[in-house]
Amino acid sequence: MTGLIEGRTAVVTGAARGIGEAIARLLAEHGANVVVADLDAERARATADDLPAALGVGCDVTDEQAVDALVHRARAEFGSLDIFVNNAGITRDASLRKMRVEDFEAVVDVHLKGTWLGVRAASALMREAGSGSIVNISSLSGKSGNPGQTNYSAAKAGIVGLTKAAAKELAHHDIRVNAVQPGLIRTAMTEAMPPEVFAEREAAIPMQRAGEPVEVAGAVLFLASDLSSYMTGGVLEVGGGRLM
Repeated sequence: MTGLIEGRTAVVTGAARGIGEAIARLLAEHGANVVVADLDAERARATADDLPAALGVGCDVTDEQAVDALVHRARAEFGSLDIFVNNAGITRDASLRKMRVEDFEAVVDVHLKGTWLGVRAASALMREAGSGSIVNISSLSGKSGNPGQTNYSAAKAGIVGLTKAAAKELAHHDIRVNAVQPGLIRTAMTEAMPPEVFAEREAAIPMQRAGEPVEVAGAVLFLASDLSSYMTGGVLEVGGGRLM
């Protein structure tokens, strides 16, 4: 049995750990050549070494030249660029009163500017090929807003608008652009939350549990594959029913 994306080439940013790593692993399991991109180049290479056909590279997603080099490296290494997943992200949480301008700018730069650069660079190559799938990772924080995350919530909401605008621009090139909005997912970042805060958020979820990174990866795989061939500009919530 062949995988859903057998022989295709996928780039995943922020893929050295957490949700990004789970996405890279699942895409590889379904037959893709995977470029594991991360600011932590050493860890990206270590993750890639554990996959069947993968390349680990360092990339700062806020750097235009670095993102352009990333997509060209993927095509040079594997012969095509078929899937691009904008997953890289950071948090700099603080109340509105205490948040520094540089913390706002850093989060917006990585999430929103970084996603825009990824969409632009990937679509340029995909336009030449006449096909492709771009998946942007937003968040339920961008749907509802979280206290202490005016920067993160704004950036994640912006990713939804970017996804829809890009989907309209690129549809006639047979390039699909969709987004995934994870809710509370069990990662190193969320597990660093105070236990009582994590438990409170988990209790508010109709399914009564946090999600696992592979469950987000499953939605990404669906959007990357031909199973979603007539979907573009869509936003899939992966949150156990939270905020529905």
